[in-house]
Amino acid sequence: MDNWGEVRTAFQVALHGTVSGAAEALGVHHATVIRHIDALEAQLGAKLFQRHARGYTPTEAGEDLLRVAQATEDQFNQLQGRIKGRGEGVSGELVVTSLVGMAGMFAPVLAEFQRDYPNVVLRYLTGDRLFRLEYGEAHVAIRAGSAPEQPDNVVQPFFRHPFALYASNTYVKAHGKPERDSDLAQHRIVCHDDLNSRAPMYRWLRDQVPESACVFRSTDMRANTEAVVAGAGIGFVPVFEARRHPDLVEIMPARDEWASQLWLVTHVDLHRAAKVQAFLKYLKSHAKQWEKCCALND
Repeated sequence: MDNWGEVRTAFQVALHGTVSGAAEALGVHHATVIRHIDALEAQLGAKLFQRHARGYTPTEAGEDLLRVAQATEDQFNQLQGRIKGRGEGVSGELVVTSLVGMAGMFAPVLAEFQRDYPNVVLRYLTGDRLFRLEYGEAHVAIRAGSAPEQPDNVVQPFFRHPFALYASNTYVKAHGKPERDSDLAQHRIVCHDDLNSRAPMYRWLRDQVPESACVFRSTDMRANTEAVVAGAGIGFVPVFEARRHPDLVEIMPARDEWASQLWLVTHVDLHRAAKVQAFLKYLKSHAKQWEKCCALND
């Protein structure tokens, strides 16, 4: 069995006989209970409960599973008693996830946090897939775009990630600088490979330049930044990343409409853990410094 969390949910449904009772006992949304049961039945290829007006009753297959779940629940309760109190300090493993394009911005902050809390082992996971907080894949997720809507997550607005248009000195010497937004159509542009990208700066860019102007395209923000640095064309670069490349020339300064809204996402079961709260507080303090520096809220 891959996911004990789903088995534990089924066990609570059997104990209480209803989705609402199990949700209350587990401290999760009722939609999570239903999702866990559906996923478990799909994985096992068998119905675990008979649904009826009064609630849920285990089937024969459900009874077999729940006998195993009862023994496992007892073992977990014993384990909880042995380790109670260990999680009170800021220590142990802390798993943080974000899009890979944010790594240049967040890695230094993570290193600073670890210097202040040397007993924390940090794991920073990046990638395009969403790591599932409900299965313990990460403690804190930094996500971009619209607010995440998973019912068991605590979602907090974090920071408006600023972008500006840049080009290299080499490009500017060869092609000059656009004076107005409309001039961009006559330049070589570094774009996202998905011309329908929902990122706000790329939505704006679609309205300004024809597709033929997008001469370098990548799905990786780091690759686009390196292409701009190398002189491939004018492109969006995160303001914090641009500071690491003194050869870059700011073509158009950051605008609020180009900024990407970032969110801090934690799972309700881990949100109050000491290490998670310490890290969230640390990130928020840096966000205030970043916003003051970039003046996007002025």
